[in-house]
Amino acid sequence: MKHLHLKQMIVLPLTLLLLVFCMASCSHRMTPQVSTAATSGTDPVLQTRTYKEKGYTLTFKNNDPSFDTSIREKLVRTFFIVYPKEARRFNKKVPKSIVFSMDTAYHGVAATGHDKTTFSAAYYHKHPHDIDVVTHEVMHIVQGYPHYHPVWLVEGIADYARYVYGVHNKTAGWILYDYSDKQSYKNSYRICARFLVWLSKNVDKKIVDQLDSSLRDDTYTSGTWKKLTGKTVDELWAAYGKDPALQLHYR
Repeated sequence: MKHLHLKQMIVLPLTLLLLVFCMASCSHRMTPQVSTAATSGTDPVLQTRTYKEKGYTLTFKNNDPSFDTSIREKLVRTFFIVYPKEARRFNKKVPKSIVFSMDTAYHGVAATGHDKTTFSAAYYHKHPHDIDVVTHEVMHIVQGYPHYHPVWLVEGIADYARYVYGVHNKTAGWILYDYSDKQSYKNSYRICARFLVWLSKNVDKKIVDQLDSSLRDDTYTSGTWKKLTGKTVDELWAAYGKDPALQLHYR
């Protein structure tokens, strides 16, 4: 073996020290833990990835081998943007660990129960830009109401949250429907959400927060509207119909 020169003896330890430092620094990036497991019969392989950020853990399960990984990353990134904001505003006692499941056997758009949201893999093959389905669905986790009632208001608040906090609505072409005298607040979703936006701008900027709170603590009744605003929901809808104009902004 040849003897090392003094210069080499100094450079090699410094190089090793730099390599160790680089590896330690890189470990702070949000790198998912990945595992795969074969399911029974002819079912596809289930892949599971776990992401941790901002005090929250998101487990992403997928049994569609053809699912676009770029869509997965957008869904994950959107979760970490919108869920903390919704929780901070509406309910600080939200679950910290959430599960997303991209499922080939589910044929709706998405559905949420407790701390899990199931997405349709087939839907995302056809609608790859509708990322803010996440924003609507995780709002249901934030809501955490003891009852899914009244449905029109529960879903209206979730779409209100999508309008306020969504980050891909413009790309997806998602909008709140313009008012029509054929509509009712009981039409739910975007129709009710636009009504809630109008109320927050023209009646009380805290109205959605107050309604959300009453649904969570199980004190909501039809009389809640009059208690909060001095008018019934039908009277408020009538006022909305007379002057429904809104300046809406989408991201």
